[in-house]
Amino acid sequence: MTTPADLDFRRIGIWQTAFLGDAVLTLPFIQALKKSRPGAEIHLFVRAGVEGLFRAQRELASVRPFAKRGAQKGFFAARDLGRRLAAEAFDLWISPHTSLRSAYVARAVGAPVRIGYDAPWYNWLAYTHLVPRRFNELDEIERIFQLGAPIGLFADRAHPAPMPRLDLSPEAVARADEICAGLPPGKRLGIHPGSTWPTKCWPAEHFAEVARRALAAGAVVLLFAGPGEEQLAAHIAKIADDGSGRLFNLANMLTIPALAACMARVDACLTNDSGPMHLAWAQGVPLVACFGPTVRRLGFFPRGENSRVLEADLACRPCGLHGHKVCPLGHHNCMRDISPDQAWTVLRPMLGV
Repeated sequence: MTTPADLDFRRIGIWQTAFLGDAVLTLPFIQALKKSRPGAEIHLFVRAGVEGLFRAQRELASVRPFAKRGAQKGFFAARDLGRRLAAEAFDLWISPHTSLRSAYVARAVGAPVRIGYDAPWYNWLAYTHLVPRRFNELDEIERIFQLGAPIGLFADRAHPAPMPRLDLSPEAVARADEICAGLPPGKRLGIHPGSTWPTKCWPAEHFAEVARRALAAGAVVLLFAGPGEEQLAAHIAKIADDGSGRLFNLANMLTIPALAACMARVDACLTNDSGPMHLAWAQGVPLVACFGPTVRRLGFFPRGENSRVLEADLACRPCGLHGHKVCPLGHHNCMRDISPDQAWTVLRPMLGV
């Protein structure tokens, strides 16, 4: 009897329209899939706004944005997209995303083999093959690999997935080269203080204190921030700047690919649990990440021997999969209790200052 593992797929769609970090966590699976099916075209569907990061990824035939918070919001848009994609004759469709809309698109695409998780219940109506996500057993990268089981791909705790390789466009690399060419000599500390979720943010004053210490030790500080985070970055810069000319506020001056390229050029990076955190560890950058509302067992920790996570031991953690707009208990001690001393103690040897 023929199984999906025996099939020679030619056109594969991967639907991962969650946040930036989730898309980065899908890269090891994409790379393993391409290695196992070198003749197949792999088309990646991502949340609109992050597609530029993956446009140079050598395993991908295309990267397509889905504006689920914009022009393609709602089920009618999902239906129309699914109908258009059905005409492209995908023979394999894989979705790590578990929303009802994602299931609706998968069903409409109509690929002969469609693989999704066995929950929520409506996935049973959308996919031809269902696998357990094993959320409480595996990290997210290995959870995604469960979707490969029907086609012969596998990873778990005993056989973890390899680190990803992030390919960046020449334009992103050139932008990073341009910025770094204007920097003074010295070790470089990258700081990204933002997050989509406010409770995931370490206090701005703590970031500023670490930046002050890095500057005092002779390091160059690059302050990264995206759209909407300019005020936060300006506040940190105002507190931390010692007048040495070694603090550079790059808020909203970089595309996501250029941000990744700049992060690859720092000697150490300090972040929250955020998309930019994943850009750092995926490139092997020495990283310190502050985790508050989230914990390791949720499966989204940064990987690699260069990654360190700072946490406070509180009974209320975790308070959710993503965090909240405000602390449910009103104190936000999960982040406040991580001190600048703790962060600098780990960062200093990474910087070698």
